[in-house]
Amino acid sequence: MPKILGAPIGECVHVAGTLNFLRLAQEQGYQTEFMGAATPIKDLIGAIRETDPDIVAVSYRLTPETGHSLLVELKEGLKEAGLLNRRFIFGGTPPVAEKAKEVGLFEAFFTGEEPLEHVIAWLKGQDIETRTEADFPDELMPRLEWKKPFPIIRHHFGLPADTIEPTVEGIKKIAEAEVLDVISLGPDQDAQENFFTPEKADPSRRGAGGVPIRSEDDFRALYEASRRGNYPLMRSYAGTAQIIRYGEMLRRTIKNAWCATSIFWFNKVDGRGPMTLQESIEEHLALMKWHGERDIPVEANESHHWELRDCHDVVAVVSAYLSAYLNKKMGVKNYIATYMFNTPPTLSDKMDLAKMLAKAELAEALQDENFRCLRQTRTGLLSYPVDPDYAIGQLGASVYLQMAMQPDIVHVVGYCEAHHAATAEDVIQSCKIARKVIQNCLHGMPDMTRDPEVIARKEELKKEALVLIDAIKALGGDRVEDPLADPGTLARAVEIGLLDTPQLKGNPYACGEVVTKPINGAIYAIDPATGKILSEEERVERIFKKYGL
Repeated sequence: MPKILGAPIGECVHVAGTLNFLRLAQEQGYQTEFMGAATPIKDLIGAIRETDPDIVAVSYRLTPETGHSLLVELKEGLKEAGLLNRRFIFGGTPPVAEKAKEVGLFEAFFTGEEPLEHVIAWLKGQDIETRTEADFPDELMPRLEWKKPFPIIRHHFGLPADTIEPTVEGIKKIAEAEVLDVISLGPDQDAQENFFTPEKADPSRRGAGGVPIRSEDDFRALYEASRRGNYPLMRSYAGTAQIIRYGEMLRRTIKNAWCATSIFWFNKVDGRGPMTLQESIEEHLALMKWHGERDIPVEANESHHWELRDCHDVVAVVSAYLSAYLNKKMGVKNYIATYMFNTPPTLSDKMDLAKMLAKAELAEALQDENFRCLRQTRTGLLSYPVDPDYAIGQLGASVYLQMAMQPDIVHVVGYCEAHHAATAEDVIQSCKIARKVIQNCLHGMPDMTRDPEVIARKEELKKEALVLIDAIKALGGDRVEDPLADPGTLARAVEIGLLDTPQLKGNPYACGEVVTKPINGAIYAIDPATGKILSEEERVERIFKKYGL
């Protein structure tokens, strides 16, 4: 086990940087020893002789000229003692580091300006200055392992414009900033719906909601723009028509890091695709299967689409479970469960966390040697105030709450999104804010999952969710082998309101009769006549009675 000896020298009493570095080194398997503040040069030389470290980490954060003199003294003392036959690194302020470079003793310099990943990469033996694309894993699962102990950072990016050029230039800036691991492309609506049928595209909505990608060469140009900096992975929203063909094209052009699909959405129900509800369920399942057969991870864009439409918490939990269940059924090995916090914004943090934990525990109960659930958390877009100062506060607070889930992926949502689509500069700033919160949390944070109110609500939701899951099974009855994986049964569950939300009222393809209400920070289904909470058992009973089931 390699050993690092760390010491602030001379009169420098600033120890935090050295201690943080040694802590990171311990996490990477190093044996470390700290000499304390203001270590005299002679004492450091004596300790090097006595402990024989592989690496000596020297720090100084005061006057650059004084630091230079001390480091020259150290080098001469080491030379006289015959102790230059080991590795030396330096930590200090940028001005002191510049003077330290003149001494010719150190192989690496850390000033606090570099990303924390750079420090860890150095500890892992990687040469930061000479890294190439081959040094960065280009698939999700290896990148997750490579990034540990940090979660992967993802951010959406796609500038509404007449051409892709602003997005190309923005991707270059983002990649060079090295603040995120996954650039998630946001194509405009026509790119998702009419990529293979351009004659159906509406020129008046070019760039509506994202970047106007119109050809495979456009996708390739966007991917090529990311081949710099820390070579982030790239992924894109799925298509809403000819979705398997679209998925194959994404994999071929941008090496789509993972597929994002849904179950009940992106069709005639929400007006974002041409298919009927049952047709889209069939297609989404086929898309899962296609990616599963190729060992490509799949993300669920499902539960939060119900939550964005004010569903009660039980439907959110059940739809999350169904997503995991169906991905496993379709042969997906690495499934990305998305947990969108702060949705709806009327949730309290306690009840929000309880809901997410209920989702995770039900989904992760399905795990086995062939099926793994990854946790991806994100801030709810609707929770952002328009005022940027308040929005920055919301971003930081939300990421802190998310870290209670110990996520594998943090999907950063730009704090500006309530006002405008994130520019490259907004993406970089938002990622930096999130990264600082994540770093603080990894140093040690209170375990919010042990809060008694959180636990009580989590267990309540799991119990209620099982009632609704059993109801969907009963809806299929003996007519199908597996009702939870039968498109007809799932579509029927939406049509009669087992899976329902108030914002579907008047929708010809769904029910929309449920009434929901925030109560004590949670979202419940209520009896519209009395205003009282409606249990799932009673809600299901009323639905079955109405339809004679």
